[in-house]
Amino acid sequence: MNYVEWVSAPGLTATLVTDEQSAWRVSDCFTEGEFADDVAVSLVHAGAGQSRVTLYFRGPMVEALVRDLTISAAGLVAADALVFARIPRKDWVLESLHGLKPVTAGRFVLHGAHDRGCVPANRIGIEIEAAQAFGTGHHSTTHGCLLALDRLCKFAKPRRILDLGTGSGVLAIAAARSFRRGVLATDIDALAVRIARDNAQLNRVGNLVCVRRANGIDLPALRARTPFDLVLANILLTPLQKLASPLSAAVAAGGRIVLAGLLKSQANAALAAYRQFTLERRIELDGWTTLVLKSPNTLPLRTKRK
Repeated sequence: MNYVEWVSAPGLTATLVTDEQSAWRVSDCFTEGEFADDVAVSLVHAGAGQSRVTLYFRGPMVEALVRDLTISAAGLVAADALVFARIPRKDWVLESLHGLKPVTAGRFVLHGAHDRGCVPANRIGIEIEAAQAFGTGHHSTTHGCLLALDRLCKFAKPRRILDLGTGSGVLAIAAARSFRRGVLATDIDALAVRIARDNAQLNRVGNLVCVRRANGIDLPALRARTPFDLVLANILLTPLQKLASPLSAAVAAGGRIVLAGLLKSQANAALAAYRQFTLERRIELDGWTTLVLKSPNTLPLRTKRK
């Protein structure tokens, strides 16, 4: 949906304060479903493990339908906590941006355009707009990956870097800004690919970040760059398990892979799928876990492709 279409459009809003995981399930339900073109979402931390999600609907929307979708995503208790309001004509995207404060993760500060001047001189500012809805750094999985990157910057010097499931491109941008190396960023979603490219240009690393559409690691450009010294995979447990074998083979000897998008209860399952790696660091934030794994310094010889 074009940004201009949100300007001056009256509509319904629905606000919910719930646990972070439920808030993200509600957000995903609306932004990835049939109403994706008619809703903007603001999701912010509310303290004590809670998040506030606000849905801004562009056109007519029935409250009962919003409740039903919320029940399907997060249950009856979440739906009962919904608060509806009719808001006068506004710029809905700008309204959602004002609720998103800069996020600091080590040396990184993620911010929107409205906070561009708030980044300290000794930090790496990364500008990502919430309206693009593919990752602004406010979610604990992205935050955990940035903390992992911040630590790796102190001693690792990866030459080949992959950001698998790049979304908004925030991790690829952070890696490119930190290591001053080229980063291959991939995503299955065509819109995410376009947005990640735009964000790389906006953050002055368009010459370092190469964004390609790919399903998993099935991409000639990806295979041509293997092995990678650093792989960032902020996706979900199931695809991480399915990709374990080919993704493990794409990591260089002594290289590292950062796995995220994992609930705390799923961390052991992810470790089992990547059992040839050594756990180097575990980061836990608000019920989500990020794993930093290191490949053995010596890998079995691989058969060359014919």
